[in-house]
Amino acid sequence: VQLQASGGGLVQPGGSLRLSCAASGTIFSINGMGWYRQAPGKQRELVARTARDGSTKYADAVMGRFTISRDYAKNTVYLQMNSLKPEDTAVYYCNAYGVKTSWSDPSSTSWGQGTLVTVSS
Repeated sequence: VQLQASGGGLVQPGGSLRLSCAASGTIFSINGMGWYRQAPGKQRELVARTARDGSTKYADAVMGRFTISRDYAKNTVYLQMNSLKPEDTAVYYCNAYGVKTSWSDPSSTSWGQGTLVTVSS
């Protein structure tokens, strides 16, 4: 399963961006999809994720500013980012977990290539 992320770019503080990530390939099912980010010199951290049961989890730093959503028909996950701050600057990685290519296969995790978000005036 391949994940293709898009939507990153340069935005001023207070601005908005929308990231998209589409999964492609042989897909039987995907449990959850989400976004992680890695800033220079820091470890990769969870930003937000959503599971098949509809539950969502957000990092405290983005709560109330970011919204994750998922289009199950398109195997696509979105991250709407509002009120962006310079500290949101990072490479954002799409993630899919509980990925199965057939009912009998074990589940796996996939990562996208990352998209750079820069928040600066």
